[in-house]
Amino acid sequence: MRFVVAPTGFKECLPAGAVAEAITTGVHRVVPEAVTTTVPLIDGGEGSARQLAETTGGALVPVGVTGPTGDPVRARFALLGDTGIRTAFVEMAAAAGLSLVPADGRDPGSTTSHGVGELITAALDAGVEKIIIGCGDSGTCDGGAGALRALGARILDVTGRELVGGGAELTRARRIDTTGVDPRLREVELVVAANPANVLCGPNGVARRYGPQKGATPQRVEELAAAMRVWADLLRGHGGKWLSDASGGGASGGLGAGLAGIAGARLESRFDVLLDRAWLDRLLAAADLVITAEGAIDGTTAHGKVPAEVARRAKRHGKPVIALAGAIGAGAESSDDTGIDAFAAITSGPMEPADAINRAPELIAGATARTLRMLLLGRTLRAA
Repeated sequence: MRFVVAPTGFKECLPAGAVAEAITTGVHRVVPEAVTTTVPLIDGGEGSARQLAETTGGALVPVGVTGPTGDPVRARFALLGDTGIRTAFVEMAAAAGLSLVPADGRDPGSTTSHGVGELITAALDAGVEKIIIGCGDSGTCDGGAGALRALGARILDVTGRELVGGGAELTRARRIDTTGVDPRLREVELVVAANPANVLCGPNGVARRYGPQKGATPQRVEELAAAMRVWADLLRGHGGKWLSDASGGGASGGLGAGLAGIAGARLESRFDVLLDRAWLDRLLAAADLVITAEGAIDGTTAHGKVPAEVARRAKRHGKPVIALAGAIGAGAESSDDTGIDAFAAITSGPMEPADAINRAPELIAGATARTLRMLLLGRTLRAA
């Protein structure tokens, strides 16, 4: 049997490559003669810069930036090594990720994407011709205002006073001054690799869909939803682009819309930008079984997460798909519609999160083996 193992990383636990290795171990416990092809996938979030640097023969460039809570953090961007033009990959999560916000003080209305703008500036200083901004795992909801400030923009209230806080302050924003924006942005190709299902405003806007995951109370969620509406109006008034419901505009707390509206960035599906590097479609066509994985399978999986995209592509070739997850959450059954044929948690019973994280490789390998044994039993029963 030919297996394609195509997981993404388990956030704050294991990178995609380690997850793929653990799944492969489990496969060979049950099917020793299996031919396995591992395709660790990235979604633009945590670990993406490192993996792209490794797979392209590029390099990571360390940069000290402003973190999401205003404290300094050490971040990195990747200079890619296999492109025709000098290209940088900026991982948003490295400068403004949720993992950089203390768990007991998370509030996406006060955090900032300022450090992302500083990473973009560092990439410009490196003389690149193209910058890809990977969106995912953000701890912010400021519409990209912080990143734009770092790039030289000023967001002003009705009195002309500059606003310098988080996303909640955008309800008072009335004008965007771009006279000081770094002119080098006009000379580079700027691409935001975003989840196309993420939009800035509306019932499924970024504040309402992801605000609670980032620590927002119900009241804060509605404040941020109102702030994003104000921000969308300002962006339209400044550049003429209506980004309220643009695909990818809500990526990373609205960073996509901010960079598209002010810095001239192009919003593209992260899968088109990132997954095609792995020649995924060609590999899926040759597989007998596809195994994917992510930290959680829940109601958001169907909305542009890696397992759903792997399943969608596998179904083009009629291939069965199994998804493994660190946790199964509310709404997980909606993933059935994406082409995932079966999913399973890596734990077989109650377990403390810290224990599960420490034992993750073993748990992933064990869950893979259990799932395959059930699959092979079904084949045996059908044959009988």
